[in-house]
Amino acid sequence: MGQREVSKDRCASQYLPSYSPELNPDEMLNADLKQHAAKAAPARYKIALTRTAIGALRSIQKQPGRVENYFGQKDVCYAAA
Repeated sequence: MGQREVSKDRCASQYLPSYSPELNPDEMLNADLKQHAAKAAPARYKIALTRTAIGALRSIQKQPGRVENYFGQKDVCYAAA
């Protein structure tokens, strides 16, 4: 199968500075994950930290409105278009 062509009226390019975590929805998820994990008991072993992170991500995943909020921020709305 061939690649689908995208017309210019359907796609817009956005300039992003080389370092701009406040404009990146992935970084907002990372911050949310860190905040969630910080509330848990300190992990003494890597497996405990892994379980905490997976639990936090599953919790976030079950809240689509929370994930949509990452894209609804004023500076990140470009990514939701």
